[in-house]
Amino acid sequence: MQKISQYIAIRDNRVLWNDKVVFEGQSSDFKDFAKELYQHLEINYPKFYKMDNLCKLAFLASEIALTNNEEEDIALVFCNKEGSLDSDLQHQKLISNLDNFYPSPAVFVYTLPNISIGEVSIRHQLKSESMFLLADRYQSEYIAPYCELLINSSKASKVLCGWLKMINGDYQANFYLVEPEGILEHNIENIDQIINK
Repeated sequence: MQKISQYIAIRDNRVLWNDKVVFEGQSSDFKDFAKELYQHLEINYPKFYKMDNLCKLAFLASEIALTNNEEEDIALVFCNKEGSLDSDLQHQKLISNLDNFYPSPAVFVYTLPNISIGEVSIRHQLKSESMFLLADRYQSEYIAPYCELLINSSKASKVLCGWLKMINGDYQANFYLVEPEGILEHNIENIDQIINK
């Protein structure tokens, strides 16, 4: 059985790594908080500023979880309930305004939730499996055996899993990294505790 080597939560202007607060932002607004965290992590990736909020959240959580990882075969399995609704609503406002109709490609490109996986893959040069699920809740009973299969079949050396919430400024990310060695058993009970923190 594989292990969970670390887990991360981003919510309420804070970052928790294995239940310890490692960063606390000054702003309650997600965009400002994301910029603070980005600068705190000393990332140099100008494309970050063009991303929508969902991608920024996934990017930041992944950046923390994948620190010092150089493997190209890390699989990504993300899930959320809202899809890309946060960007969809912005795009709808742009195309609904008949007096100022301008459907911006910069907004439209983010009207698919799996774009967040693409952004993380590009940043970390990942060339493995990836999947973005839409569901009312995190599908631990499906994702756990899928992660085991990816690692046991050598399709991935590790799997980064995450639950994301981003809608109208309300945000949360709960991520965990699955690999052969770690601090917790990779089982449904531990996954559910991490996701529901």
